[in-house]
Amino acid sequence: MYRENIDVYVTGSNSKMLSSDISTEFRGRGDVVHLYPLTFKEYLEVYNGDKDDAWNDYVLYGGLPYTLHCKTDEDKAEYLKNLYKETYLDDIKERRNIKNEQLLNDILDVLSSQSGSLTNPTRLTNIINDRYLQESKNKSEDLVNKNTVDSYIEYIEDSFLINKAQRYDIKGNHYINSPYKYYYEDIGLRNARLNFRQIDDGHIMENIIYNELLSRRYNVDVGIVETFDKDEGKMIRTNYEVDFIVNKGAKKYYIQSAYRLTDDEKTNQEKQSLKHIDDSFKKIIVVKDNIKTRIDNDGIVTMGLYHFLLNENSLDE
Repeated sequence: MYRENIDVYVTGSNSKMLSSDISTEFRGRGDVVHLYPLTFKEYLEVYNGDKDDAWNDYVLYGGLPYTLHCKTDEDKAEYLKNLYKETYLDDIKERRNIKNEQLLNDILDVLSSQSGSLTNPTRLTNIINDRYLQESKNKSEDLVNKNTVDSYIEYIEDSFLINKAQRYDIKGNHYINSPYKYYYEDIGLRNARLNFRQIDDGHIMENIIYNELLSRRYNVDVGIVETFDKDEGKMIRTNYEVDFIVNKGAKKYYIQSAYRLTDDEKTNQEKQSLKHIDDSFKKIIVVKDNIKTRIDNDGIVTMGLYHFLLNENSLDE
């Protein structure tokens, strides 16, 4: 405000400017611009190859720009592993004065392997403690508590490494405190953490769709639809999962990520949750197959992944 027509941009490393610091330091004095890794569309624009080759590299090495300058796959993997350790992991330990580095590493391993799966601090604590008890060198006094795990997860999230997606009860119109899903901001960093061993195409595609929606400035939750049906005189409750509830202003979309719709049974399974939503907002299934966008008698739209990722207005078409 000292001079006209000047924009000032303030950046900081993870150890000096975590997400919690931004809201505190610049409250009421500026706007936060969250820079994401390259979307698939941005990645393809500078990639030396066709869409399929670009996708194969993108799902493995992610959208951090420097990976496009690496000459070999080995160089890309080494860059991502070093970045994870020397920027993210070391900064978290330094900033938060982490005492239990082993626990931090164990939490990161579980979050990475279960990216896109429902979890919470209690479940993570149980998984880690079970692992500790199975190792002969550990005893009951070595077990960790949920509060410590919860704090460490917050540190990881605050470093811009992962995002938490909350669950929303669509019919009940309220948020559910637990469990939730965690997605990596860059899928290449997730793969680097796991030494590129655990490549789950379906979960990776879901993670990339989630990141794409965030980059388009949508608010994104994961949802459930609760239904009650009679079976031999008894009421049976069923919860159907909706991958994403997407909001921006007055716009709302329900989106399912389905890597393959191999047969009618799989197609009906993916449509079940959407068919039980009573409102008139758009319902979409995104599939990996390169198909022409179509709409069925239930009003559910099915579109190909490339069309969704490469057209910024794909949800409104």
